[in-house]
Amino acid sequence: MPEYRAVRKQYSLIEICKQPQVAADVTITAAEILGVDAAIIFADLLLPLEVMGLPFHFSPGEGPVIEKPIRGREDVTDLRTDQAADLGYVSEAVRLVCRHFGNRLPVIGFCGAPFTLASYMIEGGSSRNYIHTKKMMYSSPQTWDELQRKLVAVTSEYAAEQIRAGADVIQIFDSWVGCLSVDDYRRYVLPRTTDLVKKLQATGAPVIYFGTDTATLLPSMQETGTDVIGLDWRIPLDEGWAKLGNKKAVQGNLDPVLLFAGLPELKSRAEDILRRAAGRPGHIFNLGHGILPETPVENVKALAKFVQDRGTL
Repeated sequence: MPEYRAVRKQYSLIEICKQPQVAADVTITAAEILGVDAAIIFADLLLPLEVMGLPFHFSPGEGPVIEKPIRGREDVTDLRTDQAADLGYVSEAVRLVCRHFGNRLPVIGFCGAPFTLASYMIEGGSSRNYIHTKKMMYSSPQTWDELQRKLVAVTSEYAAEQIRAGADVIQIFDSWVGCLSVDDYRRYVLPRTTDLVKKLQATGAPVIYFGTDTATLLPSMQETGTDVIGLDWRIPLDEGWAKLGNKKAVQGNLDPVLLFAGLPELKSRAEDILRRAAGRPGHIFNLGHGILPETPVENVKALAKFVQDRGTL
């Protein structure tokens, strides 16, 4: 969005996150211009790493870079879990957004899932094979579990504070979990992710659990007890829902690249998702992953209006 690009000329991504009024303004502007049915707070997945004693920065063209990746037990032992309150600038931004919208629009808070955050911490940034992450899982399961527990302690407090500030729902992003087999997911990820879901549900807010490339993991993800499960575009909506026994609410699942297509194709694909949802309650229409840079803003607005006019939300 040109409005966001103008803000980025003045501030870095992290600077926006740490200035509640700026983060709130970015959140509000996007929700109002795009005409969507909820606003998700502007923040970054990796913010909790900093308060745990693991600084990071963004490298042009490379994304986030962890300055000193975790490699062993001592590194995990050194991580702090008593500074989550230092992330209060995010909950303050949530409070400002909620004050602006009142009862007109719900607000979504979010946090990273233990596996995805741990992967960033261990790999030092993005990865294709997750060699260091899986090596720790397989060869040092106790160290892995300690890392997961520490992440749950920090992210649960961080996300719960967003709820106390007014967020109506929390979304847990497990963007990288699709790299795991079902057995590995169940052994190394499911227990602590379940802990996180339960801690957040104890606040009274519903929880959305989202991952990508997770078609094989969906039945296991359901065991976390989450209220909503995100479906990416790699599995038809009705098939993904069936894997969950048609019992959970689902979110998804348009391929974000379709927003670059012409409106007839975009609307046709959206119509197919709605047809597969068949008007059943519990479907949140959304993209199957995050929106991409250079996405035509007019197409996003047109898609939101198209779905709303179909009366499915």
